[in-house]
Amino acid sequence: MTELFSKLYSQLEQNLPFVIYSKPNDHVSNGLFQQNDTLHELESENSSGFVFASFYNDVNYIIPIAESELISVENTIKEVQYNEFEQSFTQEAKTDFENLVSLFVKEIRSGSCSKIVASRCEKFELKDFDVEKSFKRMVYLYPTAFKYCFFHPEIGMWLGATPEQLLKVNNNEISTVALAGTKTINELEKEWGEKEKIEQQLVTNFISESLEPFVDKLTLSEPYTYQAGKLLHIKTDIKAILKDNNHKDKVVQVLHPTPAVCGFPKDYARDFIIKNEGYARDFYAGFLGEWNFKINEKHTTDTDLFVNLRCCKIEDQVAKIFIGCGITEDSNPELEFIETVNKSETIKKIL
Repeated sequence: MTELFSKLYSQLEQNLPFVIYSKPNDHVSNGLFQQNDTLHELESENSSGFVFASFYNDVNYIIPIAESELISVENTIKEVQYNEFEQSFTQEAKTDFENLVSLFVKEIRSGSCSKIVASRCEKFELKDFDVEKSFKRMVYLYPTAFKYCFFHPEIGMWLGATPEQLLKVNNNEISTVALAGTKTINELEKEWGEKEKIEQQLVTNFISESLEPFVDKLTLSEPYTYQAGKLLHIKTDIKAILKDNNHKDKVVQVLHPTPAVCGFPKDYARDFIIKNEGYARDFYAGFLGEWNFKINEKHTTDTDLFVNLRCCKIEDQVAKIFIGCGITEDSNPELEFIETVNKSETIKKIL
């Protein structure tokens, strides 16, 4: 992987944009290195490159293939070193988030919505951040996730290991997932609770109903338990055929943000989050990935997008870690906070 990181360090020295990433269950890491510092907005569904979109869907950027060098290398990582750590948090952070969850539960019980996703941002002090080591740790520790490091001088550096696909398009065939509910690997034998089952069914129903106007032959798998690092989720695989190949952009618009990262009904939940969450999510819970990327025979997929979860933004020697959980009328504020603490381990382990 030497070639990939040599180019990465060259880009950083010149303050030029890049993204490096490795797909789930793939043995290859890819890098797209932009040859200028222009900040390109995603303006056309005919654009081609790596897209990086915000949660609010108001700022969507792209590193264009036409202005970049593409490098793909085999992952040769045999093992990595990382330090175990004890989870810690402030009482203020715990109290603030539990109060937020209580507010969301009250709103749901009023009948205005059935789910809202609450999130928070935790600052994690870094001693000697090393982007190469962090990326290699992600590749080694989270083989089933989408791993990435994105940099643009006007956006900053983001990295993450997300378990959730937003949309995959191959010709007119599309696939996505409904992912919700969380428990730790230590609770593997424990049955899923009614709260988690309802939460996941909400996501499945929303995606299915949103896709119907644009697709034929919609099929859903049975829900199953999916492992992401030390966490478990309920997952349903969804596949369909596009009625019109030009509907891809519309499908992205109706899916994002899904109830898994926003809530239901989507517009009401998003407005309530913006009004009450108390900070800007920025690119957390947005989406990212390959957009119109069929550039040669090796790249068989047109578009491959993921939800930007389990992620952080690096600023100086501080990582801003973004973590959240789905809230329903039966949510327990303390348990929801513990869920965010467990989720933060994904990023802390690679930093």
